Amino acid sequence: MYYYRRIKDLREDNDLKQKEIAAVLGIDQRVYSNYETGKREIPVHLLIKLADYYKVSTDYLLGRCD
Repeated sequence: MYYYRRIKDLREDNDLKQKEIAAVLGIDQRVYSNYETGKREIPVHLLIKLADYYKVSTDYLLGRCD
């Protein structure tokens, strides 16, 4: 699986808890935690929501650009 380091970094940089981001995405905190640790892949529609929320590109979240 993939490890989504940037979603964790963005969350921590914005002083947010996993529970808060999970609520934005409409999912359970445990599911979101699995995305951050790479135990589960993030569905595209949730990746887009995160990119919109943080005002970054999906490529940035995926580590494809800086």
